[in-house]
Amino acid sequence: MELTEKAAYIKGLAEGLALDETSAEARLIKELLALCSDMAEQISEMQEDMDDLGSYIEEIDEDLGDIEEILFDNDDDDEDECDGNCDSCFADCDDGEDYYEIVCPSCGETVCFDESVNAESLVCPACGSPLGCIIDDDDKNPSES
Repeated sequence: MELTEKAAYIKGLAEGLALDETSAEARLIKELLALCSDMAEQISEMQEDMDDLGSYIEEIDEDLGDIEEILFDNDDDDEDECDGNCDSCFADCDDGEDYYEIVCPSCGETVCFDESVNAESLVCPACGSPLGCIIDDDDKNPSES
């Protein structure tokens, strides 16, 4: 039995007592029963709202899980990207092409790139500092991987 049903049942019991409506006790009981009914109704509404919010939170949690999977679960993609250290990455740097390495003056990360990259627009992948301003033809050290 729900709270609203219990409150209605108790109200029916009190009405069945046939109390004198003019007595202080009857007025007190009547007001307590009204309060009980109001509280039961509000609690029921709050329970419905909580159920709705719980469903909504579950949906948000599932959506967030999908987003986290897209943003943070890139293990397969990491194998194809160079992290700046060609000796330790899984990228295909040993395809016979020349590549160049430069050490970022801001963070010390070694960045490798090939001739297809515009060296003037090169940015450190670790800290985001522009590297093009420190590169000239003497800085490019071609290496065969």
